[in-house]
Amino acid sequence: MEKTFRQHHLFQILHSIDFGTIPLDVQLGNYFRAHRALGSKDRKFIAEKIYKLVRWLGLIDYFCPNSHTWADRCKALEQIDLQKSAFDPSIPAHVRASFPRTLFNLLVEAYGEEDALKICFICNTPAPTTVRVNPLKTSRAALIEKLGKEFVLTQTNYSPWGIQFEQKVNFNELQEFKQGLFEVQDEGSQLLADLIDAKPGNQVLDFCAGAGGKTLAFAHKLNGKGQVYLHDIRDKPLVEAKKRLKRAGIENGQILPFNSHQKNELRGKMDWVLVDVPCSGTGTLRRNPDIKWKFTQEMLDRIVEEQRAIFAAALQYLAPGGKIVYATCSILPQENEQQVEYFRQTHGLQMYAPSFKSLPTEGGMDGFFGSLLTP
Repeated sequence: MEKTFRQHHLFQILHSIDFGTIPLDVQLGNYFRAHRALGSKDRKFIAEKIYKLVRWLGLIDYFCPNSHTWADRCKALEQIDLQKSAFDPSIPAHVRASFPRTLFNLLVEAYGEEDALKICFICNTPAPTTVRVNPLKTSRAALIEKLGKEFVLTQTNYSPWGIQFEQKVNFNELQEFKQGLFEVQDEGSQLLADLIDAKPGNQVLDFCAGAGGKTLAFAHKLNGKGQVYLHDIRDKPLVEAKKRLKRAGIENGQILPFNSHQKNELRGKMDWVLVDVPCSGTGTLRRNPDIKWKFTQEMLDRIVEEQRAIFAAALQYLAPGGKIVYATCSILPQENEQQVEYFRQTHGLQMYAPSFKSLPTEGGMDGFFGSLLTP
């Protein structure tokens, strides 16, 4: 049977999916930019289909064991009763959850099988669309009044800056976004960034800043006084961070490339250090479902060692009496609570307050972890 226009592009993407180093959202974005003939409804259909296939890949392959072609997988997905399969005891638990066995077993170890299954099923649903108001330029009430004329909006339950959209939106086309009135950010990420309780005049280092998402969330607390340094080993995200700082109206943010000579001058002088380390990403699998199919125990062990090395490097910049925040978007104790205990024992640190932790919730925030430590 001849493929439709959408099916043609759907299978073009599926056959080119690389579960190696390139994230799924990046692959989709690259394809859509290269094929401008695809309209917004076409892109929406294709993206939703692909994300559903990738989320439920383990269960799909269980029902078509003799053929793992994308055509057969698509057919199987249409025939599977996902709700019924979730409670079918004849199907292994990790298959019902559509999770690799190694990762599922770690979740069971941490949360018990019942809660592990709940977490997995939530991770197999679409993530909500949440933004954070920029208090330097507007208030949540004012932005809701302005955007509520066009979109269905609700306030987030816990973050005082969060707004959730009931539909997908191309924010790049909105004047309010271009004006820096808000940024896209999960509610859990907003609460995590709030652990940085910086005051005007403080010196703050965002050690693994990436494109600056966390800095954008706490920089308003300095009221334009003091300095926030955005550091990363990658140059490209820092270029994007510089653009976002300008759009948000943050004038006391300074880009600090990995090879900057200024780094030596900053050692031992930071009132706050944020170490948002690379991690397994297990708290954000709704947005990046391909990550779970790359997961291995060897990968986790390597990440844990990298996190320890990064934290030790960042700690050198902390001033006497300063505070350091260790953060991940993981829900695994190996990267969170166990790491904090390692830092306490190895570096003689104390917990300043109870750790922040969120788990993926249906229609709500993603999974994050943050711990505030002092010498």
